[in-house]
Parts: sequence; C-alpha cells; structure tokens
Amino acid sequence: MCQVKHRIMDSLTASIMQMNPGQNQSWVSEFILLGFSSDPTTNSILFIVFLLIYLSSVLGNGLIIMLVCLDTQLHTPMYFFLCVLSLLDMSDVTTTMPQMLVHLLAHSQTISFIGCWLQMYMFGALGITECTFFVVMAYDRYVAICYPLHYTVILTWGLCICLTSGTWVCGFFSSLLHTFFTMSLPYCGPNRVNHYFCEGPSVRSLACMDTHLIELVDFVLSVFVVVIPVSLIVTSYIHIAMAIIKIKSTQGQCKAFSTCASHLTVVTLFYIPASYVYMRPNSSYSPERDKQISLFYNVFTALLNPVVYSLRNKDIKRAFLKVMGHGRVDW
Repeated sequence: MCQVKHRIMDSLTASIMQMNPGQNQSWVSEFILLGFSSDPTTNSILFIVFLLIYLSSVLGNGLIIMLVCLDTQLHTPMYFFLCVLSLLDMSDVTTTMPQMLVHLLAHSQTISFIGCWLQMYMFGALGITECTFFVVMAYDRYVAICYPLHYTVILTWGLCICLTSGTWVCGFFSSLLHTFFTMSLPYCGPNRVNHYFCEGPSVRSLACMDTHLIELVDFVLSVFVVVIPVSLIVTSYIHIAMAIIKIKSTQGQCKAFSTCASHLTVVTLFYIPASYVYMRPNSSYSPERDKQISLFYNVFTALLNPVVYSLRNKDIKRAFLKVMGHGRVDW
C-alpha cells in the first residue's frame, strides 16, 4: 500500500515539475519518429506502397459511405452501422498515415510534444470506439438472426443512434485517460520513438521514471475496452450459432451464417493484434515487432473492411451499379 502511495506521489510530482518552467530539468519538446527504415531507397518504395494502401482505404470506405447515403434501400440499421464503421476506419487511418508518408520522404521525422499528444489521443479514441462498436454490430446480427420478425421493431433509429453515440463517448473518454496518464510522465531524453506514429507503449518506454503504475492503469482500461467487448461478442455469436442450428434448410443456414462471416473476419483481424500490443506484459515489449503488428489494426483492417463487407454483398453491388448508371441489376 505504501509503495502505491509513493508511486502516485512520484507521478504527481513529475507532472508538476513538467508544468513548472522554473525547474533545471530539461524536458523533451518534440519526438523523433524512427519509422521503418533509414535507407532512402527503402523509404521511397514504402512511400509508394503505403500511399496506394492509404488511397485505397479512403476510397473504399468513402465509397461505402456514399452508397449507403445515396441508396434508400440501404437505409437499414445494418448498413447504418457499416457506414459508421467505414467512417471510423477512414478517420483512424488518417490520423497516422499522412504523417508517416511525409516522414518517409522528408529529412526530418520530428513531431512536437503537443502533436504527439493529439495523435495519440485521436488514434486511441477512434480505436477504442471501434472496439466497442463491434459489440453494437454483433448485437445487430444477433437481433437480425434470432428475432428476424422483430428486427425493425427492436432496432429503431433512436436506439441505433444512442448505441452509436455511446461507443463514441466511451472511446473518446477512455482515450483521454490513457493519453493523460502517458503524456503526464516526465520525458527528459532520449526522444527517439521507435515507431511510425505516437503509440502509447512506444512513447511511454522513453519516460525517465518508473511506469508500472501507468501500465496498470492501461491494463485496467484494456480489460474494459478489449476483454469485455470480446466477451459480449462471443456471447452474441453463441446465441446466433444456436439459432442457425435450429434453421431447417441448409440454404437458410448458409445465408444466415454468411451475414455474420464478414463481421467475424473483421473482428478477428482487429482484436488479435490490438490485444497483443496493449495487453502483453511490458517485459515482452519489442519495438520492431510492435510496429509490424500495429499495421494490422491500423492500416490493413481499414483496407480490408470494404473488401470483406462488399465482396459477397449483393445490396452493395446493386447500389454501386445503380449509382454508376447501370440501373437495377438482378443478382
């Protein structure tokens, strides 16, 4: 108990010292993001690859948002949630990739302390929002399959908006706690972040004080934004599986399962790497491995989501052809 009190006092003292310009201690005013390579040729190749990925992600998710907004037949809870997911993915990837692209070509890879604070906050806010929003999408599938006749009665537009707003509030508040505790630590050098953006664990490793208390706070937050949502999603799909088994026709079972396959694929691609980075013990921290793993839940999920959700979706295909001027198409 005494150790906990001492750690809290040390953290508060460090925060006060950081805000006091009269101290003799030199504090970091900017960070250097090391990225993936220091070789100009390699960086030029990575720039082209990541630029194509970023443009594809923005265009793909933007296309889904446009189609859902323009086609009245897609004005249903399921496609409303898909539209929100696309907005989250597009926003999330935009918080990190444009700066990474600039750093791949620029001679300087610096980011100001405030800039790092804002990037960490926005990335965390959007990421946590997406974590909790997957639960809402799982609930949508649960109602659609287990209570198909009452789908529109249960999932009213008012409830859809409330659920969506709740995930955004949860995400932005939780990220505020994570960012405040991380950036309140004293950073007195070095200032070289071995990452391509200001991610919490990578920045926190540079703090010049013991960070076990902050790691404990992060772990508790991770339980709320990872373990609890995953548990709710698993519970939803257990009920969904039981409902699918009761369907007599094989065709009906396949159709019901196909509506959930896309969601399960995206959830798996997002949660597994994110859980590893934020819930693994600090002793197993590996900057190079973390950079590569973070690409999955930051970059590749935003790229793959439009493909996964639209590849086998007849409604999305029909809406696309309708917008392109090909009229109504029967699939």
